Amino acid sequence: MSNIPVTRRGLLGSGAALGAALHGASALAQPPSPGAGTTAVDVGLTVNGTRHDLRLDPRTTLLDALREHLGLTGSKKGCDHGQCGACTLLIDGVRKNSCLNLAVSCDDREITTIEGLGTEQALHPVQAAFVKHDGFQCGFCTPGQICSAVGMLAELKRGLPSAVTPQLSAAAMEVAEAEVRERMSGNICRCAAYPNIVAAILDAAGKA
Repeated sequence: MSNIPVTRRGLLGSGAALGAALHGASALAQPPSPGAGTTAVDVGLTVNGTRHDLRLDPRTTLLDALREHLGLTGSKKGCDHGQCGACTLLIDGVRKNSCLNLAVSCDDREITTIEGLGTEQALHPVQAAFVKHDGFQCGFCTPGQICSAVGMLAELKRGLPSAVTPQLSAAAMEVAEAEVRERMSGNICRCAAYPNIVAAILDAAGKA
């Protein structure tokens, strides 16, 4: 064992040096800045039944392609890390976080955003239920909540179980409150309108 005395000043100095070294290493590992040596690629997106041919940086997320290039701002950018669910939409009928999917990976796939679910004259049943049960307050998370609910109800119909499903072998899962709360847990409502959201989804599923 070393007999060199350990002082508070020495420890702080060593920690600072280590932190600087790690910061330098992480900086070297960062991806290149946008546009630096990157070649744009052709991407064909079918959104709400309409084909869009775009030329994008291959690192462009589906969320940014929709909002910045197609003007479809219904899908919201909340955390941009796949943690809040505000950007949820449907890809080939399956709910996905658009901030975690690259636009190039969605080439020639069917994408449905909140703008494609219904119209003012003919709301989707889940949209109508959210209005009926006041399933929103500020409304920022609402597009993602509704798209997630549509995808979640489709999962139940396909018999896909969740962590709280009591009967895994059932052909179709019961639309129960516990199932709704578990399956919608990835969609955060900072206004805490969860009771109304759950009521709206149960109503839309015919289980009010």
